[in-house]
Amino acid sequence: MKNVAGYDVSRLMVGAMGTLGLLTDISLKVLPVAPAEATLVFELDQARALAQLHRWGAQPLPLNASCWVRDDTGANASELLFVRLRGAVAAVESACTKMLANVPGRRMDNAQADADWTACRDLNLPFFTAPASTPANAPEPLALWRLSVPQTAPVLTLPWPQLVEWHGGQRWLWAPAPALEQLRQAASAVGGSATVFMAATDAAAIANTAAKNCFSPLSPAIEQINHRLRAEFDPAGIFNPGRMYQAQ
Repeated sequence: MKNVAGYDVSRLMVGAMGTLGLLTDISLKVLPVAPAEATLVFELDQARALAQLHRWGAQPLPLNASCWVRDDTGANASELLFVRLRGAVAAVESACTKMLANVPGRRMDNAQADADWTACRDLNLPFFTAPASTPANAPEPLALWRLSVPQTAPVLTLPWPQLVEWHGGQRWLWAPAPALEQLRQAASAVGGSATVFMAATDAAAIANTAAKNCFSPLSPAIEQINHRLRAEFDPAGIFNPGRMYQAQ
């Protein structure tokens, strides 16, 4: 509803990790399945892939999802950009023709593509299950990091392989816990943030990436708003204290 005074509670609760209250009744909005779907694959390095996604994003194309990753499973490593299109049949077919004319690529079988996109959504791709490119004798256990950045952010110069989603807006990588400041600075420099999504399995590494370090620090202004919201929603401080930030 428009022009309603007060907090937009549904938006506040999403991502709050239970620090503002409990959800007892949830309504979901669903959309119909698109009449047509297609997945295109292009062999591009990350910089070219991001630039091309930005160009396509400025056009009236039915872009639905994208994923860029370095594939080391074959005899020769390759850098691949996957783009999913969804919409009306004519719109999807027209977009496929146009995009394949812009950049050489191929169209995937939908059954194979569906399985791959599901694995990507559920973090079951090989990239997420094991940091294969990390030396076996690495001195530090690795954690899975999620960097949220503007879609127009350039390639981040980091020494760890990345998987890029959301047309450049979400970047995944495996890195040791001591890389926390380096990753935060890299994300902050382009207007983003870095989060420890999955901590390493050994106790020492978990201690280094405790709850207080999982999320990038808030700016002073946002931190004040955060504390005021907590005081309004949970004045007794009983909902997941310290779950997101140590001071909570």
